[in-house]
Amino acid sequence: MAFMTLAQTRENFIAAMQTLRSSKVRSALTVLGIVIGVSSVISMAAIIQGLNKFVQNKVESLGSRTYFLTRFPPAVDPAHLPERIRTRRYLEYSYADFISQAAPDVQNVNTVGTRGFFFGDSNLITSGDRSVEKVIVRGAEPAYAEAIPLFSVGRGRFISAVDEEHARPVVVLGAAISESLFPNTDAVGKTVRINSSEYEVIGVFEHDQGLFLGPGVDIFAIIPMSNFRKHYPEDKELVIVFTVPEHVNIELAQGEVIQAMRRLRRLPPNKDDDFELSSPDFLSNLWNQLTGALVILTTVISSIGLLVGGIGVMNIMLISVTERTQEIGVRKAIGARRADIRLQFLLEAVVLTLVGGTIGILIGSGISTLVRTLVPSIPATLSYVWVSIGFAISVGVGLFFGYYPASVAAKLDPIDCLRYE
Repeated sequence: MAFMTLAQTRENFIAAMQTLRSSKVRSALTVLGIVIGVSSVISMAAIIQGLNKFVQNKVESLGSRTYFLTRFPPAVDPAHLPERIRTRRYLEYSYADFISQAAPDVQNVNTVGTRGFFFGDSNLITSGDRSVEKVIVRGAEPAYAEAIPLFSVGRGRFISAVDEEHARPVVVLGAAISESLFPNTDAVGKTVRINSSEYEVIGVFEHDQGLFLGPGVDIFAIIPMSNFRKHYPEDKELVIVFTVPEHVNIELAQGEVIQAMRRLRRLPPNKDDDFELSSPDFLSNLWNQLTGALVILTTVISSIGLLVGGIGVMNIMLISVTERTQEIGVRKAIGARRADIRLQFLLEAVVLTLVGGTIGILIGSGISTLVRTLVPSIPATLSYVWVSIGFAISVGVGLFFGYYPASVAAKLDPIDCLRYE
C-alpha cells in the first residue's frame, strides 16, 4: 500500500511538471512574486548575518572587557539631550589616578582627550606641500593601546612612558594620513606639523577604515596626553578608559569605578550619576536597533511578494481546474479518489512555488556572494538554516494557496465533468 502511495505521488509529480511546462509564460509570471519574496528574505538574511559578524569583530577589537567613562551617553548628539544632562560637569584629568587607587579590580586606567570635527574643531596636518584635513587629533597615554586593541601599530611604536612624562612632540599616524603625506616613503622618523606645531612620527597604525557608525583609525593622529593638554587646554571633553581583567567579576569592578566617580563628583546618595559608564556593546545595541528596522522592511517586502505570488498560484490553479475538468472526470470515472485529485493539484501548486523558491534562493545566494566579493570586510554568508527556511516558505505558500483550488477539483462531480465542454 505504501508502494502504491509512493507511486501515485511520483506519477502526480510528473503530471504536475508536464502541466507547468505546457504553460511556461503563465507559470513564470506566477512564480515571480515567490522569487521576489524568497530572494529578498535570503539575501537580506545573509547580508545582516555578515554585518553582524563585522560589527562583532569591531566590538572585540575595541576590547571585550574595555569600558568608557564619559560625560554624555555614547553615540548621542548632546543637543538632543535634556538640559540636566547637557549641563553636566566635565571629567577632569585627575580622575584616572584616583580611580586607579580606589578601584583595585580594574587596570589600564587612562585619560583620553579628543579634538575632532564632530566637536566643531578643525585640524590640519602638513608635511612639505602636502596636507590632510578632517583628521582627529587625540591625546592618549601609553596604556591606551593595551586597553583598545583596535589601535594596533603596524610600523614603528606607540607612545611610551618617557614620551608622556616629558610631553614629547611625537605622533602615531593613521595609515590613510601617512599614505597621503608620505605616498612613496615610510613616515616613521619624518616630521609633520599638526596645527602649526612640529611632531616626529614614531609609528603608523594598521589600516582601519572604521565602522559605518563612526570614523576609523585611519584618520587618527595620536599624541601624548601631556602634550595634548599643553597645546589644547580649551578641549575639555575627556574620556576615561579602563579594562577589567578576565578573572575579575565585571559588576564588582564597575561598582568600584562608579563609587569612585560619585566620590570624586561629590554626589549625594539620593542623586543620580552625572556621568556615563559604557562598553563597546553600545555599538552592538545600536546596530541591533538599525537591523530591527531592516528586518521589518525586508519582512514587508517579502510578505507582499509572497502574497502576490500566492494569489497568482491560486489563480493559475483555478484556471487549471477549469481547463482540465474533463480530465478530472475521466480520472474519477476510472477510480481516482477525492484524495488523489486533491493531492495532484496540491503537488502542482507546491511544485510551482518550489520552482520560484529555488530561483529566489539562487538569486539570494548570488547577491550575498556579490556583496562578499565587493566588500570583503562584510562576510555575507548564506546559511543552511536560511536555505531550509526558504524552501519551507515556498512549500508553505504552495500548500496554503493551493489547497482551495485542489479542494474545488476534488469535489467536482465526475458526470458533470465528463459532460463539460
